[in-house]
Amino acid sequence: MTDIPEASAQKPASGTPAEVRPELRNWCEAWKSCFQNVLTQVAGQPHIFEISSQPLSAAESDVWYTVVAGGAAHGEMTLRLPAASGTRLAQKFLGEIEPAAIGGTTETVPVENITAENKEALEELLRQIAGLAATALAVTAGGEVQLHLSASTAPAWSSDAIFSLRTTNAAAAGTPAVPETISLEIRISPALAATLLPRVQPEPPAQRSTSTSPAPASSYRRLMDVGLDVKLRFGTRRMLLRDILALSAGVVVELDNHLHSPVDLLLDERLIAQGEVVVVDGKYGLRITDVVDPGTAAGAAG
Repeated sequence: MTDIPEASAQKPASGTPAEVRPELRNWCEAWKSCFQNVLTQVAGQPHIFEISSQPLSAAESDVWYTVVAGGAAHGEMTLRLPAASGTRLAQKFLGEIEPAAIGGTTETVPVENITAENKEALEELLRQIAGLAATALAVTAGGEVQLHLSASTAPAWSSDAIFSLRTTNAAAAGTPAVPETISLEIRISPALAATLLPRVQPEPPAQRSTSTSPAPASSYRRLMDVGLDVKLRFGTRRMLLRDILALSAGVVVELDNHLHSPVDLLLDERLIAQGEVVVVDGKYGLRITDVVDPGTAAGAAG
């Protein structure tokens, strides 16, 4: 059984949808436009989506895809589609006639699970949409964005924002309307949301402060509850592909780091601190011995 993460965190106790940051909504608006453009081109018929912050109803037959962002935006998001919507998208991509459209009816045909063939077609269609979205999202992210899409299961992280897209009955004048039979849900991880910060224009040179004191804590208060994943790196090793393929149980891979070398603490693959390994209540831990200067870390990464 697939675990479906609760979406209640998206709403306050009153049941009113929580306010969504403009940067996150702009991110999803770009995805909406790309879905509309690609489907209109594939199906030869206008497809109009409406966007809302209400999550879709969950089912075990839903199909999940994870999109990993790189470049100007770092983090993950997911696409969740009901089996019926995934099947309809695949049929449009394959040029098949939908059963519900036969005879001129718009009645929804229940779909219990998406077939392997349709799932493969759906994934290819979503890859094309993601490729278009990578270009469209550059404005929102403030720079070039790379997107990698792959089939997955429900995410382990709690969503920072959830949006749903649904086709509407609206269409351009003189063209037939598309029945409201396609819906999907977008979930944005806290790590990705943290990189989509408001773009603040730099102060003119005459107004810049020469003080070296840290910025007021209120400037970062809205980010204090964002959960980020950090990693410990004991060492690295560059290996030939043939050596990697020859790995088997019992083989020892020697790392470049010496036994007493400091262990690296990484945030989003960037070095932020170093320390020594300790054991706390039977679990590994890190005693920080040195915090890396952000400027130095950025220069080393470049």
